[in-house]
Amino acid sequence: MLRLQHIDAGYGDIQVLWDVSLQVESGEFVVLVGANGAGKSTIMKTISSLLRPRRGEILFEGRHLEQVEPYHIIELGIAHVPEGRQLFPEMTVQENLEMGSLTRAAKARRKESLDWVLQLFPRLKERRRQLAGTLSGGEQQMCAIGRGLMSRPKMLLFDEPSLGLSPLLTQEIFQLVRQVHGEGLTILMVEQNVKQTLAICDRAYVLENGRIVLEGKGRELLENDQVKQAFLGL
Repeated sequence: MLRLQHIDAGYGDIQVLWDVSLQVESGEFVVLVGANGAGKSTIMKTISSLLRPRRGEILFEGRHLEQVEPYHIIELGIAHVPEGRQLFPEMTVQENLEMGSLTRAAKARRKESLDWVLQLFPRLKERRRQLAGTLSGGEQQMCAIGRGLMSRPKMLLFDEPSLGLSPLLTQEIFQLVRQVHGEGLTILMVEQNVKQTLAICDRAYVLENGRIVLEGKGRELLENDQVKQAFLGL
C-alpha cells in the first residue's frame, strides 16, 4: 500500500534521513520507534508532502507522492494526525471534527462520518459544543484522531499520540488506536513509548540517527537484545 524506497530528506543543510526504505501493507499496523531526534517525524512529514525528499521514491497504491501537493495527499486517502494535536482551540469540538471533512468525497459523507466518530469517542459526543482549547490532553488527542477519521482515509499516520499524556491516558489512547485499526484502517505510527507500542503492532521499524537499523514483528523486537538495551533499559 505504502512504500518508501531509499529516501534521503532533511532541512536546509542538515540531512536527517539516510537511505530509508520501509513498507506498509493494506490493513497493517506498523510503528516507527526511536529516540528523540532519530528522524521519525521527518518520515511522517515526507510522506505527507510537508517535506520533499532529496532522493528516493514514495509510492501509495502505486502512485508517486514525491511531488504531490500536501492538500492532495488527503484526497488520495492518507490522513496525518500530527504531533501535538494542533487543533483549532477557539473552535468547538464539532467544528474541529468537521474541518477533517473538507474534501469533496468526505463532505458528502460528513453527517455519517460525524455520527461514526462520536460513536467511537463518546466523550467527544458529550463535549461536541465545547471549545477544543478547554479539553484535557487526552480529549484533545481523541479530537485530533476523530478529525483525521472524518476524511474517511485508507491510511492514518499517527505522530506521537501519547506525547505529554499521563500513563493512564497513554493506555487509553493506545486502546483507541487499536480500536481504530479494528475498524479496518491501515496505520503507520511514530511513538517513543517503545514497550507498549511494540506489544500492540503487527510490525515495527527501529530508527537510529536517521537510518533504519532493525525491522520485524513487534513482539519479536521486544525480545531483541539491542532494543532492550537501547530503549527499555534492560
